Amino acid sequence: MKKVLSLMFIMFIMALSTPVLAGTHGTNGKVSGRSIGAGALSLLIWPGIGQAVNDQSFEKNATHAILGLTGIFRIWSCYDAVVDRQGGVWNNRI
Repeated sequence: MKKVLSLMFIMFIMALSTPVLAGTHGTNGKVSGRSIGAGALSLLIWPGIGQAVNDQSFEKNATHAILGLTGIFRIWSCYDAVVDRQGGVWNNRI
């Protein structure tokens, strides 16, 4: 058990020291009442609806809607809608 915990700790430390590539994420917009509502829609109803409310591109809306089939993606889609993040999966972005 100690070996497993030690290995997990070492992997965690290595993951923290991994450099994050600049320019691989979208740019955050402004959090507003509209973006809060969009986040709630993405979390409660279906991912992709919040991105549509924020006037994101069709590709981003479709990506969020399709990946919404996985339960955990709802949380990311909610965050993405709340911060009104421009950019995303397309154009080599996360």
